[in-house]
Amino acid sequence: MASPVEFFKQVRSEAKKVTWPSRHETTVSTIAVFIMVFIASVFLYFSDQIIAWIVRLIMGFGL
Repeated sequence: MASPVEFFKQVRSEAKKVTWPSRHETTVSTIAVFIMVFIASVFLYFSDQIIAWIVRLIMGFGL
């Protein structure tokens, strides 16, 4: 087990190796996430509506 000082030296050394995304990459990724969330929410909304309609049909509550 390394001493706390040695541990933080290793952490600092590893942090220098990290390649951070550019502003453009971050923007593109964020937009892609928002688009996928929107698509998933629309899909889930319509799936829920269809399942609810089927359940109402089976239970005899009509349309």
